[in-house]
Amino acid sequence: MSDVHCEVREPVRPVRAEPYWRFEPCGDCCIVVVFATVFSAQANRRAVAFSATLHDRLARGSLAGITDIIPAMVSVGIHYSPTLFAARYPELMPYDAVVELLDSALTRLQNTPPTTPKRLDIPVCYEGDCAPDLLEIASACAMSPSEVIAAHSAQWVDVLMVGFAPGHPYIGMHDPALKLSRRAVPRTRVLQGSVGLANCQSVIYPADLPGGWNIVGRTPLTMFSPANEPPCLLTGGDQVRFVPITAREFELMTGEQS
Repeated sequence: MSDVHCEVREPVRPVRAEPYWRFEPCGDCCIVVVFATVFSAQANRRAVAFSATLHDRLARGSLAGITDIIPAMVSVGIHYSPTLFAARYPELMPYDAVVELLDSALTRLQNTPPTTPKRLDIPVCYEGDCAPDLLEIASACAMSPSEVIAAHSAQWVDVLMVGFAPGHPYIGMHDPALKLSRRAVPRTRVLQGSVGLANCQSVIYPADLPGGWNIVGRTPLTMFSPANEPPCLLTGGDQVRFVPITAREFELMTGEQS
């Protein structure tokens, strides 16, 4: 009779997913949570969602010791009070205590369904003085001006972050056909409401500012006003759709905004 060989197998254990974030110290009172080393829509949405979660908890008073939350494209900076964390967690270094707090919040966020983004139509005039670079953009993209406008206003796009100046949104990503570099020589003054285009992204200038983006149009909407609550019209995680309007409509809507 032949020998019978019995194979003993180890029980299959569930594999715990690796965290998709890492922590980096930034000075002695700031931690940066990094979700990716290069831009991706998924990493951006994770950073936006985490920032929104922390802002909500901070507003409800459940993040004592956290002093500021700064979202970027694929990371979030968290400023904290080392003194307060040292007093609350004497057995830990303040940095380690904050890391534990943030890691716990991130782990819970993994199991939270995504929220529905706020959507807003942004009227844009692509005519005349409102669009000083439209012809150059069309030439650089090997498109006609009408094709540029159609591609720029074709779909809902994400507000990736707000930065550089108060209320200054970075918006994307557009059709790959709209991939062009920023201007070689920046302007010293770009008018408020100007919509800039570069690298398949748009920005909207919240005030008269210097800038090097290609100006494809201009909106009559106000991006930032300290008198409003919230002061910024857009925030990371929102979605916008650019809606073409005529020069006459721009003038009328500008009068309504003033």
